[in-house]
Amino acid sequence: MAEQGAFLTPTLVTYAEMNDWPGYLPPESAKKNSVVLEAGIRSLKIASEAGVTICFGTDLLGPLGSAQTREFSIRSKVLSSVDLLRTATVNPARMLRVEDKLGQIKPGFVADLLILESNPLEDITILDSPDKHLFAVMKEGRVYHSRWSKLPVDAPIPVFFIQ
Repeated sequence: MAEQGAFLTPTLVTYAEMNDWPGYLPPESAKKNSVVLEAGIRSLKIASEAGVTICFGTDLLGPLGSAQTREFSIRSKVLSSVDLLRTATVNPARMLRVEDKLGQIKPGFVADLLILESNPLEDITILDSPDKHLFAVMKEGRVYHSRWSKLPVDAPIPVFFIQ
């Protein structure tokens, strides 16, 4: 994959979430989900060590959508916090061929930012609880969500935004 320049966007949280809903799966399927999740984590480590570019994404929709950020904690078993942040920033920008304007905080780049109460490099799991650790969301330089009185919201939340 690395030699071909392919991008990997695994979705591991789906397996964890299905197992967390009692009765959602028959016992034998829940056990298989656990096996698949562990294999996925090992595969992620192998891909990372092989130099494959890994991106962030999930297939969670509806009521499970709020669990998307749990993917960071799952991946943190084999990826560093720096690498995890890259999977959600610079790597997807490269995949979409917009690395000249997205994915980094640099002059001239689009201001898409999360403002957090603490440093995710020190504890990536803060991203699992945005209601607790997220202070503000900026997209294209506009504030869509803010818990700071001195940083007022200046744009309506788009329909696709998940709270």
